[in-house]
Amino acid sequence: MKPIRLFISSVQTEFAGERAALRDYLRGDALMRRFFEVFLFEDVPAADRRTDDLYLDEVRRCDIYVGLFGNDYGSKNAGGISPTEREFDLATAEGKYRLIYVRGTDDDARHPKMRALVGRAQAGLVRKRFNTPSELVTGLYAALVEYLVEKQLIRSGPFDAAPCTKATLKDLDPERMAWFIRTARKTRRFPLAGDASPTELLEHLNLLDDRRLTNAAVLLFGKQPQRFLISSEIKCAHFHGTEVAKPIPSYQVYKRTVFELVDQAIDFVLSKIALSVGTREAGPQAPVRYEIPREVVAEAIINAVAHRDYTSNGSVQVMLFSDRLEVWNPGTLPPSLTLEKLRQAHGSVPGNPLLAEPMYLTGYIERMGTGTRDMIQRCTEAGLPEPVFAVSDGFQTIIRRVRGEGAGEDTSGKTSGKTSGKTSVLILDMIRQQPDITIPEMAEALGKSTRAIEMQLAKLRNSGKLQRVGPAKGGRWEIIGGDEK
Repeated sequence: MKPIRLFISSVQTEFAGERAALRDYLRGDALMRRFFEVFLFEDVPAADRRTDDLYLDEVRRCDIYVGLFGNDYGSKNAGGISPTEREFDLATAEGKYRLIYVRGTDDDARHPKMRALVGRAQAGLVRKRFNTPSELVTGLYAALVEYLVEKQLIRSGPFDAAPCTKATLKDLDPERMAWFIRTARKTRRFPLAGDASPTELLEHLNLLDDRRLTNAAVLLFGKQPQRFLISSEIKCAHFHGTEVAKPIPSYQVYKRTVFELVDQAIDFVLSKIALSVGTREAGPQAPVRYEIPREVVAEAIINAVAHRDYTSNGSVQVMLFSDRLEVWNPGTLPPSLTLEKLRQAHGSVPGNPLLAEPMYLTGYIERMGTGTRDMIQRCTEAGLPEPVFAVSDGFQTIIRRVRGEGAGEDTSGKTSGKTSGKTSVLILDMIRQQPDITIPEMAEALGKSTRAIEMQLAKLRNSGKLQRVGPAKGGRWEIIGGDEK
């Protein structure tokens, strides 16, 4: 980001202490240093000083003009005008953002021309009075924070509620919005009708800020959210060992909406961990068991996407090692939560509330703060160690895998084999064991949509690896080629 340049104008000899105090504070404070660059004439090497020309050049270059007016008027040029007044006039003519601070309350003690300048500065400006350097620093700090909020460089509210200044309705995906309404109506009895307009949906979800799209609207429904919010992607990597090492066997960077990011990252992990499929002895549907419960994988990834700090340049990272799954997101816990409280009953404290509500309405998350406790319970039931939660330059969830004998086995003892790899490999394995398995059963077992399963089946049939025998209802699948690797 280009620094915001401040020009501090005053009679130097009268305000030497105040000028030094402002310089030291603006350069020392973490927030001020991040955004502002202050210019003081006395910091320029003596050999480079060009007096009036340098003053005025810096006024033209600055973004904010800060005027310190006291009793002295300063030296005058041939026209009887001091540098301070010339700088103020130029800043006014150039349309600069101006902040004026007047020392003292006794206007009678001021030089007549300074008294007149103070009066001129009154028009259209808010003048602040001060007596000490500390009062001046405090007043300027408050004004600069207000400037940053006004320019939407910092926010007083959550990031997802801030406007995405360059995005318009044309940047949203109507099909994704229609999908949302259908899913929310089915999952949470969402009140809007299926034919509600995009604007009606956005207004209902509070995703407009003075008719401008919020960041949450773009993350939820954007055609290309990463065009506006670059770091909102997910990076997924699979390593055969226990450490990050190159070459990386499998690496994917996923983009699109938060819903698609979650789905893609979950599929990435599930396609690379062991899966066992049992028989139908206990019921009409075959039991399926992933090495790490699907709900645990999903909860870790959904939490990372829903609660991350979207102001960070970092992206959510999902890394699968031979002994563990690590999910990392930029950000930290809210002040009301601790790592210990995550293991206890606690309230839901979403870092991005406008993002969390639509994810709740579509069934991706709950609003009761039970997600981490459910992860612990499911890992225990699956014979896995409890997940580890940590805060280290971000928030991290670590889920241990059970290696060796037992990994991927069906707990009923009816193990029919272990598989890992792409979705098509998992589908072939399921068909090999249950030729009459239906598409909805495959979709539910693998945690995918029926459309996704249909596309994989079409691919297998077109490649000559699979055929359908018998009628559409009551028929069976038959593998006619080698397994896809």
